[in-house]
Amino acid sequence: MSVIESLKRTFAPTGTLRASINLGNAVLAGRDPITGAAVGVSVDLANALAERLGLPLDLVTWETAAQSVEAVVAGQADFGFFAIDPKRGEQIAFTPPYVLIEGSYLVRENAPLHSNDEVDRAGITITVGQGSAYDLYLSRTLKQATIARAPSSPAVVEYFLQHGHDAAAGVRPQIAAEAARLGGLRLLPGRFMVIRQAMGLRRDRGMEAAAFLSQFVEDMKACGMVDAALQRHRITGAEVAPAGE
Repeated sequence: MSVIESLKRTFAPTGTLRASINLGNAVLAGRDPITGAAVGVSVDLANALAERLGLPLDLVTWETAAQSVEAVVAGQADFGFFAIDPKRGEQIAFTPPYVLIEGSYLVRENAPLHSNDEVDRAGITITVGQGSAYDLYLSRTLKQATIARAPSSPAVVEYFLQHGHDAAAGVRPQIAAEAARLGGLRLLPGRFMVIRQAMGLRRDRGMEAAAFLSQFVEDMKACGMVDAALQRHRITGAEVAPAGE
């Protein structure tokens, strides 16, 4: 059996390559407003991987990052697009990141909070998207503030406003768009984390498949495909990750 045929069986034991797509991160994926089909940077990368392997592609879509991760872990999908996180890394083998996105805080215009350092205080409640990369990160790193979990990342700002919390955490482009749409809100300067978006598959698919996927990501960065996808989908607030990161 050739190497590529072996990889095909490893990546797609059903004969179809199944990509887990998180629609909750609007920077990377969403639905076409006319057709309803999944579109975005991660969809473009999934198609490119299927083409490289010579396999048919099935997009398995989810509304949250947690659902997308669980689909790969449970074998409902063969690979996916996730923010790198040590907890997820217990079961998922990550590639190097292909895109870097800032995680930032959103507050009301008249809020007394003016810097990221002021957020982690007793009595402060921060809204996050349940199971998101920034939920996992803040759950590990916050010492005094309380975390409140919205059902998904797209629901964070609405949940924050409805429940009168002190700050909302999220992917900077997403919460910046909500702030501009709603008014009366502002983003704190800077970032509390850099979200490193990568591809990944279950660890038990083996080292050969993980190495192939990592090289694929490096190739897509090097040839300009990732940057072109960001431009094509008019994504701001995200940048191509450096080679080898």
